[in-house]
Amino acid sequence: MKYLRVFLCVPLLVAIGWCGLTAHAGEEKLRFQDVFVGGEEGYHTYRIPAITTTQSGALLAFAEGRVTRSDHAQNDIVMKRSRDNGLTWEPVKLIAADVENSLNNPCVVVVRETGRVLLMFQHYPAESGGERGVEPGVEGDNICKNLLMYSDDDGSTWSEWEDITPTTKRPNVVTSIASGPGNGIQLRNGKYAGRIIMPFNQGPFKEWRVYAVYSDDLGKTWSYGNVAPNGDGRGDGKGLGNEVLMAELSDGRVRINSRSYNGNRHRKTAVSEDGGETWTPLVDIEEQTEPQCNGGFIRFSDAKDGEKGRLVYTGPVAQRSRTKGTVFVSYDDGDSWSTSKELVEGRFAYSALTRVANGEIGCLFETGDKDAYDTIRFASFNLEWVSDGKDVLKDAGK
Repeated sequence: MKYLRVFLCVPLLVAIGWCGLTAHAGEEKLRFQDVFVGGEEGYHTYRIPAITTTQSGALLAFAEGRVTRSDHAQNDIVMKRSRDNGLTWEPVKLIAADVENSLNNPCVVVVRETGRVLLMFQHYPAESGGERGVEPGVEGDNICKNLLMYSDDDGSTWSEWEDITPTTKRPNVVTSIASGPGNGIQLRNGKYAGRIIMPFNQGPFKEWRVYAVYSDDLGKTWSYGNVAPNGDGRGDGKGLGNEVLMAELSDGRVRINSRSYNGNRHRKTAVSEDGGETWTPLVDIEEQTEPQCNGGFIRFSDAKDGEKGRLVYTGPVAQRSRTKGTVFVSYDDGDSWSTSKELVEGRFAYSALTRVANGEIGCLFETGDKDAYDTIRFASFNLEWVSDGKDVLKDAGK
């Protein structure tokens, strides 16, 4: 039986740096707070973080709540909410569950026009055992399904899930699909302004391809685009795109930042000029090494009113272990990544990013003292900290 347990820190302990919080003098700061802790609040393990900031400024953090460490361990989708920019978090809230079946890969986006929070995730039947055991198709008992839920009140209540598999998954050949995990986007500029895009990868297992699922009516109906061309993954150094995120560029184009598989252990990128319908070939990002691991990727700011346009990425840069979690900032739409700083020296696995209401960068990431999946922790920091004082957000609260 699942249970809830709340761990609260008194203000004095927060002030002196307990509860995983540390503060630096002046305006430069870096703070940590544990959000999901394995063995607490009803679940053996929490994995696969996703996070967003609602229009009211609340932070919604999502994860898979698992009964064991397995990727398909009767996983539920759970959530925590913070109303004070990540200083404290409400107890775990169960969002979706289906008995022994597994729910995976939360991916979240906020609709600009309505404030509605859209959440996508996948459903695996228990008998399948996961990605290797599901069959192709959009109907049947042994397929991977794509589900959609929404909240209109900052995550307090949620709709029933809707099965949108037929419009988001190719009907033939494709076995597994995965949204993100992490965050979707809504375009602001160009011909496709208003389009909501959710990043996806598809199987069969070890034959990954990445693509976009998109909606032009605020999430009522969905379509899918073409896969991004990539290498054959057979030792040619090119590799395949796998778990993937997307961000809008300054002119309305969309950029992929993807985990690699069987390549040079560099992140992979491609660009779309038609709102995610087609892509340039995937290529390595030279500055971003990785041990094959999901990362965080967002557009943090637009270039307007004297402000700089910025993309932010987080991920482990050690190529043989999920360690050395690092923050990267690009000022040229991801053509290069001129600024970077180590966030966590030790274990750092999957991460997800959001812009916090106070103008900080919020990073929800997997870590642990003895194991990379003991804890999902929230870090918040500003641009001044990342850039060692060279870059400051002009209007931090906007």
